[in-house]
Amino acid sequence: MQTKLHIKKGDNVKVIAGDSKGQEGRVLSVDRKKYRALVEGINMVSKHEKPNAKNQEGGIVKKESPVHMSNLMVVDGKGIATRIKRAKDKDNNSVRISVKSGEEIK
Repeated sequence: MQTKLHIKKGDNVKVIAGDSKGQEGRVLSVDRKKYRALVEGINMVSKHEKPNAKNQEGGIVKKESPVHMSNLMVVDGKGIATRIKRAKDKDNNSVRISVKSGEEIK
């Protein structure tokens, strides 16, 4: 059984540690096995690419690199970085709730 993660695809997150500390972005993908997330515009690295059908010229390309999830915090609807707690809604489904503001995170 896989553990439930505090971050999922589409969440807005804030980086709390590392070179990109303080930056915010949207999660593009999540790697559950390595416990890493790919965040839009965060942890940019330079990759050397050969010419191919997609990139005719090749050269140096900037792209995102995955960030460990321990360095990310979810940003709630009010724009505040917060921890997540889980609760049951009226239909007995598990929902994520912001610890700081108390509102549900979609």
